[in-house]
Amino acid sequence: MRDLYSTPFNSRYASKEMSFLFSDEKKFKTWRKLWIALAESEKELGLNITDEQIYELKENSENINYEVAEAREKETRHDVMSHVYAYGVQCPKAKGIIHLGATSCYVGDNTDLIIMKEALLLIRKKLLNVINSLSSFALKYKDLPTLGFTHLQPAQPTTVGKRAALWIQDLILDLENLDFVIEKLRFRGVKGTTGTQASFMELFNGNEELIKSLDQMVTTKMGFNKAFEVTGQTYTRKVDSIILNTLSEIAQSAYKFSNDLRILQNMKELEEPFEKNQIGSSAMAYKRNPMRSERISSLSRYIIVNALNPAITASTQWFERTLDDSANKRIAISEAFLALDGVLNLYINVSSNLVVYEKVISAHLNNELPFMATETILMEAVKRGGDRQELHEKIRVYSMEAAKRIKEEGLSNDLIHRIMSDPAFGIKEEEILAIMDAKNFIGRAPGQVIDFINNTVKPILLGNKDFLGIDISINV
Repeated sequence: MRDLYSTPFNSRYASKEMSFLFSDEKKFKTWRKLWIALAESEKELGLNITDEQIYELKENSENINYEVAEAREKETRHDVMSHVYAYGVQCPKAKGIIHLGATSCYVGDNTDLIIMKEALLLIRKKLLNVINSLSSFALKYKDLPTLGFTHLQPAQPTTVGKRAALWIQDLILDLENLDFVIEKLRFRGVKGTTGTQASFMELFNGNEELIKSLDQMVTTKMGFNKAFEVTGQTYTRKVDSIILNTLSEIAQSAYKFSNDLRILQNMKELEEPFEKNQIGSSAMAYKRNPMRSERISSLSRYIIVNALNPAITASTQWFERTLDDSANKRIAISEAFLALDGVLNLYINVSSNLVVYEKVISAHLNNELPFMATETILMEAVKRGGDRQELHEKIRVYSMEAAKRIKEEGLSNDLIHRIMSDPAFGIKEEEILAIMDAKNFIGRAPGQVIDFINNTVKPILLGNKDFLGIDISINV
């Protein structure tokens, strides 16, 4: 509807897969799966629940009667009990055992954990595909010299591939942290109103072993290895903070990449893909704006700031639980995942289609290389009998004159010509030009890229080869 606010995450940024994970359909169907898992486990442990009741629950797990639940919620102001009621309308034989012994957080919190786990796995898949694209790029351009920069000032040369390896390194660290969080993620389980399992003590006549079995059985049925041994009414909200910090870390890496690329596109060295009919500016028809990289920056900034929400929520929960987490949590968690999904879609698209302008890169490097080559020239001249102090002073003066020519007169760098014209250096022109080969100044950059890809990146990609080759689409 065009007369109501509609989130741009769905219309512009996030994928259908990620949007579905945070949809009502996913949430309420998961609630019903949790109620089935609870009833099945309670039956298996001896409670008076029949196969017929379980069958009825399963038969109606997918066909949610939303209109009944919505009408009931207007009366009760309670979403969980409204859906318990609606499920019971469809399952008259089983309605008395739906949600038996449970509290609202049994479905609410456990569903959140299930959804976040699936969302983390989707993020992981996309992160691997970014690493894969950048790895191919790094190897292709491992030998291509380019200006390095410190303080955003020209510094010792590196290679285009080595710079890409730095982007990959950040993502590898993110992947390691992401894997740790996924591995350690636990289920809330079956804990009762304040986490004491008191209601289940009533149901199972105080048999703690049966209650512990119930907790583990439901946890296993819902795809988790472990549940928290202790909770309040909710799982600790530290979990949300940890997860969004992890998403923030990935966003930080993407932000770094997008900023680098935006600067490189300004320099006309690298460029994000630009489609045939794409318009860069409504006024300046010639422009090729880095809009995808800018969008990565924009969404990443949102994610990084948004990570404060669960941090503050975790800090301000009172005793076993307060409800001030709820409204904030349902917005902050979902939007962090949706935004990062959009970031990674863009990152995959851009990193798979980077355009490299080698002649521009070479021209920029050659304009600065004379200054960087002076130390090598000085050492070679000294080896041939030159006076180091005298030659050092000559280079200093020539460098100042060449810099003035560049900055004040807008002319080319003639430092090497000045040195070649001075017989005090005793080096032939062709020898100086050989020294000026940019590959003499990139150190082990190509070897570092090869070692990094072979030793660190390839084992990860080979171990996750089934997740590579994802198809993504960019909406705008």
